[in-house]
Amino acid sequence: MLCHLPLLLTIPWNTISSPSLSLFSGLQYHQGVKWTHPTYPFEVEPKKKETHKEKPNPGGFSFCFFFPNLTDPLVLYSNNMMLVLLSTSHFLLCFFITLVASSTTPASNLSAPPDATALLAFKYKADLNKNLPFSQNTTFHFCQWPGVKCFQQKIIRLVLRDSDLGGIFAPKTLTSLDQLRVLGLQNNSLTGPIPYDLSKLTNLKSLFLDHNSFSGSFPPPLISLHRLRTLDLSYNNLSGPIPSALISLDRLYYLRLDRNLFNGSIPPLNQSSLLTLNVSFNNLSGAIPVTPTLLRFDLSSFSSNPSLCGKIIHKECHPASPFFGPSPAAVTVAPPPAVVISQNQAFQGVDLAQNGQKMKHKKDVLIIGFSSGAFVLIGSVICFVIAAKKQKTQKKSTAATASAGIIGPTAESVAVMQIDRQENELEERVKRVQGLHVGKSGSLAFCAGEAHLYTLDQLMRGSAELLGRGTMGTTYKAVLDNRLIVCVKRLDASKLSDGSKEVFEQHMESVGGLRHPNLVPLRAYFQAREERLLIYDYQPNGSLFSLIHGSKSTRAKPLHWTSCLKIAEDVAQGLSYIHQAWRLVHGNLKSSNVLLGPDFEACVSDYCLAVLANSPIDDEDDPDATAYKAPETRSSSQQATSKSDVYAFGVLLLELITGKPPSLLPLLVPQDVVNWVRSTRGHHQDEGAGEDNRLEMLLEVAIACSLTSPEQRPTMWQVLKMLQEIKETVLLEDSELDLQTGMP
Repeated sequence: MLCHLPLLLTIPWNTISSPSLSLFSGLQYHQGVKWTHPTYPFEVEPKKKETHKEKPNPGGFSFCFFFPNLTDPLVLYSNNMMLVLLSTSHFLLCFFITLVASSTTPASNLSAPPDATALLAFKYKADLNKNLPFSQNTTFHFCQWPGVKCFQQKIIRLVLRDSDLGGIFAPKTLTSLDQLRVLGLQNNSLTGPIPYDLSKLTNLKSLFLDHNSFSGSFPPPLISLHRLRTLDLSYNNLSGPIPSALISLDRLYYLRLDRNLFNGSIPPLNQSSLLTLNVSFNNLSGAIPVTPTLLRFDLSSFSSNPSLCGKIIHKECHPASPFFGPSPAAVTVAPPPAVVISQNQAFQGVDLAQNGQKMKHKKDVLIIGFSSGAFVLIGSVICFVIAAKKQKTQKKSTAATASAGIIGPTAESVAVMQIDRQENELEERVKRVQGLHVGKSGSLAFCAGEAHLYTLDQLMRGSAELLGRGTMGTTYKAVLDNRLIVCVKRLDASKLSDGSKEVFEQHMESVGGLRHPNLVPLRAYFQAREERLLIYDYQPNGSLFSLIHGSKSTRAKPLHWTSCLKIAEDVAQGLSYIHQAWRLVHGNLKSSNVLLGPDFEACVSDYCLAVLANSPIDDEDDPDATAYKAPETRSSSQQATSKSDVYAFGVLLLELITGKPPSLLPLLVPQDVVNWVRSTRGHHQDEGAGEDNRLEMLLEVAIACSLTSPEQRPTMWQVLKMLQEIKETVLLEDSELDLQTGMP
């Protein structure tokens, strides 16, 4: 009978599709074990027994036998032959596979893996010298190609340095390598622009394109590679400005842009992670921004840019052309501004042109230059008459604006000043208050020599937007008629002590003298009877509380642990400065009192106001307020101290790490805290198992800060050092990893 006879079906193995193979639920490959069937005496000696996962050894033919006494299907194959042993119940199944196989694509046309296809496409355009041994015949072994490193059949590292490549880096080639971590094409002869679609390499951490002949501008899409730590574009022909958005790469620690044709200014790089920077031998100009990060680097990082100036390279920046009077190249007239901006230029949004239009000039001024003959004489007469009229107009305008409390330009001070907002703010030394003029009761007092940019009347006339109500008062966003935006805090008189006017002024003089990049500076204050106002810089990116927990316009999102570290270090910098430099305390630290500046740097606000309260700050309506308070300050008689600030910082750090409000933080022993934090964070999409150790280091700092005994807590300066050591440890580990995976 047919059921007792073996049936032979011949199938080309390469043509069996994956869906066909998936029908074998019990299919097994016997390869590596000597197999003998008791009924059918034959032997095979392949090398390994394994469950079917992928096609073995493409090529050859497959033979399907029908054996009625077998209970489970078995497959036996050698290098070019496979034997499929089937039971009676699998006969139709085998026949079905034969039909499927007959209609599939021929073996010679099997599609190559996508990563291999990407490398071949890159080679076609970039390797005109045909030096790369990438071949269509070896696409299934692409992970063995020179310079390629794979993980689970996906390319994670591609380093082709010194490969004598000559051609272009074409778009739509390597951008499909979605698991690529390191790309190194240095020391070749690649030309043309850097492809914009590199932004698709979202896992890229290191990019080395140096020592080539790339041209064009800096590709802006590189800014979207938020995991990028190493970027080397040196020794190319790149031109145009260096994008200011580079400051958003908060993990960047190695940046080389030297030996190019970049022009424009240097961005205010302020990444605490940045350890290597070189922008020398370009065409950069203007003042180098004074930031804590850029202050780390010496002259060699900025050399051979003749038009650069500033404090860092010890070269004075010359003022621009004056407002009035012709320059050698052209004769132009600019409208005089209504304000002279102070050197620290913290106020933003001042529209000089609009203010100039508001000034009442009798006549518009037009200076016309002539180049030859009698026209020169006529032009000279016109210039003389107009200059005389303008000087007369200026005197009237200056007198009018001065009476309104605005300082206007005079004949002696009409030069455009090179304004550097950060220069004064970033000085490490404490800037003593100079020229603090407190007028009669009811006037606005400006701190630390600030220019009088507005009057109290202008402040009151500005449009106001409620930002929030806090323990000490209500905060508003005020937009003045000159487009200047400030933050006004109206103190609650019922919560203030009955101190004298002089005591309040003396304290505001001290607080107003604090200048640090991680403190929101107090610019001015006002007091009259029961009314007291504090004027600060407006911070455009909201509070840390909104970043952690979300707001009306944004949704809460988990913060990567590196963001937690950066924010924690910023806050620690500000608090340490308050404690060390001025022997003051914050007294009311919480996430809503940490604001985010233009570059998302963390800036501490509402500092040093607790001393003005008639009793220790206690907000019964805020369930989180008690959680921030150190145990020793929860009684009504105990004032805040530097150690209670440290305790609040520890709670803030736990809030950062867990994303939970302080009122929901449990009272646990240290080891339980670690386990609880792991459970609250879950598996963050950017964090693998290797990040647990780094997270624990942050938790250790938080736990040390929030100890019950104030004597056992570290000082804020010690906390800052602990955080900086964590950062240095992480950077060292990351740099060693890059050295192992392609760093030159």
